[in-house]
Amino acid sequence: MIRAGRRKYAQNSEELAAAMGVTIGTFRNKQPYADEGFPPKISSDEARVKLWDSEQTAAYLAGRPIPELPQEDDEQDLLDRNEAAAELGVSPKTWDKNYKTHPQIAPHLTMVKGVEHCPRGIVQAFRGGKDTGGAPKGRPKGSGDMVPRDEIPARVGDLLDEDPAVTLATVQDRVGLSYAAAARALPRLRGERIADLLQGEPDLTPEEAATRLGYPTAVQRTALTSAATELRARRTQPYLQRIADVLAGAGLAEAQDVRVQRLEGDVLAAAVALSGSGAPALVWDERYGWRTAVSKRHPIGKETGTPPEGDGIRYLSEHQQPEPAELLAALTDRRHGFQRPKTIHPAGGALQG
Repeated sequence: MIRAGRRKYAQNSEELAAAMGVTIGTFRNKQPYADEGFPPKISSDEARVKLWDSEQTAAYLAGRPIPELPQEDDEQDLLDRNEAAAELGVSPKTWDKNYKTHPQIAPHLTMVKGVEHCPRGIVQAFRGGKDTGGAPKGRPKGSGDMVPRDEIPARVGDLLDEDPAVTLATVQDRVGLSYAAAARALPRLRGERIADLLQGEPDLTPEEAATRLGYPTAVQRTALTSAATELRARRTQPYLQRIADVLAGAGLAEAQDVRVQRLEGDVLAAAVALSGSGAPALVWDERYGWRTAVSKRHPIGKETGTPPEGDGIRYLSEHQQPEPAELLAALTDRRHGFQRPKTIHPAGGALQG
């Protein structure tokens, strides 16, 4: 990147070759910039056009100490296409196709030594959904979500704080999410808030909780369904954590916090990574109970149906929530196994304290 205020020092290969007194052909063949101690490029590693800071290269060629460049990011830093794409969490091709032509970004692009750059502040403002001068905010058509997944709940939660009746369209526009991502995040957060209120005031009915929170009647059905799933997850989590703690105490796993995940159809699942067993992990699915997994990195996987036994997968109990002792015995006895259990579907939309 070109640090703020240092645009005038940007130097391309032809200029650096001239400063060194060699032809551009010799420069490219010998690649003196690869020598140890040569000032690093200020262009991204993947950039087609290489750029350097001329103050640094001049000092190097004169045998003087190389001056340090600013280390802290500044809104006026100039980012090339690779750096701007990385700032948004997209590929350079996606930046070229969907982002740099957006009205919020295009007017601010600038050419430096034949390379298109964008100020860091413009990229950050676009990512945060802020206005950069009257241009429309939001997500370019056909592009991916602009917000890192772990930031989505907080961003959507802020909008719910402002307006409990906020629409999916507003979430898409203000946060920069696809329709599918907004349709997952908004009902889930509404459900979590209903669950919080019900746990704090058990005498409330779910419908009363939704109304008190200001949720319109039109969205209450999905919010209540999500709240039912959230309450099931909260009731189940202590059991899953107890299993993980027992496995750690038996030397079969490291101490870990168990996170309950939602699969397609609001099915709950969780994984416990193992370290002292032949299986890399255990997976709990509320429909089938416990089974061994074949992958430690992605133990649950995308499969939401019943995984078949064999190829490293074994069901460890005929119960959906066996006691830790039963699970431990089944796990340590490799001859032990159960036929694939019958599916027990989780409770639907009914909420229970």
